[in-house]
Amino acid sequence: MKSNWYYYPRNASWAPHLVLEHLQLEKKLLLVDRKTQQQKPTTYLELNPTGRIPTLVDGDEVIFESAAICLHLCEKHPEDQLIPAPATSQRATFYQWLFYLTTTVQPELMLYFYPEKYQLPPKNNKNMSQVAEQRVGDMFALIDKPHTYLVGEQLTLCDYYLFMLAHWASGFNTAPKDYVNLGRFMRLMARHKVVKRVCEIEQTDLSCYN
Repeated sequence: MKSNWYYYPRNASWAPHLVLEHLQLEKKLLLVDRKTQQQKPTTYLELNPTGRIPTLVDGDEVIFESAAICLHLCEKHPEDQLIPAPATSQRATFYQWLFYLTTTVQPELMLYFYPEKYQLPPKNNKNMSQVAEQRVGDMFALIDKPHTYLVGEQLTLCDYYLFMLAHWASGFNTAPKDYVNLGRFMRLMARHKVVKRVCEIEQTDLSCYN
């Protein structure tokens, strides 16, 4: 059965879009234009009451929140091994990095991009963004280790999530591609057929990783 996939390019929908493509699942692509606030009408809010993107309609299941969508898909299709086997050390490491990315790195990036949403007047958006950039830089430095992927030598959901978040930070003074190991990871992921395919669909330029 074909799923309905509500997305916006390079939004938080990017990681689950990569997972959908990796799993080669049939899907109807439904662009939700943030520029015209298409995530706010009642018809969309009936699917996703948060008024955010993305949303996946998978049969009778309607799921929002990017990480939840990713985990749902990976657990539904364990044969593709985007999530390690249960009760293994790899599964524990997988959870560690996934939750670090989603609950530590991603919220800090939101502070960087939308400082005005986290302050009462008088606002100092520039200072807050600068602090957030420094903090995210420290987080990327922690990740900048000599491994092929975050969980050993096999690509997992964590790597798609890291690629999304790290690409968001391309405008940092020290961008992820400038780190020794993280930069190598970003170039590796940018050459992956799944990433290239989704970036073609979302019209995302990857030339900075050439």
